[in-house]
Amino acid sequence: MKAAQAWRLSMKDMQILPGPRSRPHLRKPKWIIVLVTLVSVFLICAYIYPPNNSVACYMFSSNGCNGHSHWRPPPPAREFSDEEIASRVVIRDILSAPALQTKNPKIAFLFLTPGPLPFERLWDMFFHGHEGKFSVYVHASKDKPVHFSRYFINREIRSDKVVWGKISMVDAEKRLLANALKDPDNQQFVLLSDSCIPLRNFNFVYNYLMYTNISFIDCFIDPGPHGTGRYSDHMLPEVEKSDFRKGAQWFTMKRQHALIVMADSLYYTKFHDYCKPGMEGSRNCYSDEHYLPTFFHMIDPAGIANWSVTHVDWSEGKWHPKSYRARDITSELFRNITSIDESVHVTSDERKEVQVRPCLWNGMQRPCYLFARKFLPETLDNLLLLFSNYTKA
Repeated sequence: MKAAQAWRLSMKDMQILPGPRSRPHLRKPKWIIVLVTLVSVFLICAYIYPPNNSVACYMFSSNGCNGHSHWRPPPPAREFSDEEIASRVVIRDILSAPALQTKNPKIAFLFLTPGPLPFERLWDMFFHGHEGKFSVYVHASKDKPVHFSRYFINREIRSDKVVWGKISMVDAEKRLLANALKDPDNQQFVLLSDSCIPLRNFNFVYNYLMYTNISFIDCFIDPGPHGTGRYSDHMLPEVEKSDFRKGAQWFTMKRQHALIVMADSLYYTKFHDYCKPGMEGSRNCYSDEHYLPTFFHMIDPAGIANWSVTHVDWSEGKWHPKSYRARDITSELFRNITSIDESVHVTSDERKEVQVRPCLWNGMQRPCYLFARKFLPETLDNLLLLFSNYTKA
């Protein structure tokens, strides 16, 4: 009885409970709407302006990475031939080997000349008092010189015919290097012409070259007809067009780099066969302007300065640089040249782009030039009079 009453009481209480209510529509939080809007905008932008990343372009573009060339992932590195592998192994080992230490490190001065040296007396003044710190080698391609200075007597090497603009110019350079490398004390190698003169005294030149770990090899990109326009597809696959460089032939080179030049036959052969005057019709390619710049850009770009320490004036815009006459030899001329601390290159295309870079020596901006050309023989007397003044450090 009590249980029945309790049950009825319970049911009565339940009757007064409110009945079920219809739930109103929930209001969506504003942050969700903002988030959806931002995601939509991002996807639209990614579709119209896809990122360069190859994974992203596949994610966001219906065309994948094939619709636009800049979306494509970089092509895989090409497979080297047996000859390239062998060549690069030798180069790597030479570069990684510690520099040869000698008690008497010297500079080898390599004179590439058709015959007599008109400035031999000037070089005699330059060398005097520094015996034991330099060596002299003379490659005379036409006439045997008659020497006046004891530093040049019996310093001729076996020479051969040299034709301007042809690979024989590079052959002569290699012949000079090979003879100079026989002396283990020779640590730096300077290529000079018969029209070159020193701009500084010997101690300045010696310290400038000996106390840095780079070679002063001229190297720059010239997209014009006298630069990349000389490239031949026959140089593929070893020498690609993007690696083709230009530069003056007058270098200074450390011993490791000289050894690499002597060890190379693969890349030299490409220039021997496919960089010469009259290639593919009327196109002219000059190996002495392209072989070493291209070679070192490919195998040791961080090891070269990208400018030559031999000054030459191309301001006249001719095929050959300015030739200095006796009337040009003044103290002001040498002050101007020796104060230059930026290297300038001008491209041969229609834009004539001027490329300027500071001359950095061990990270510090320094004067660029140690030597200069192109001086005519008539300037000798004036140079001898001014030598002691203009070569002051």
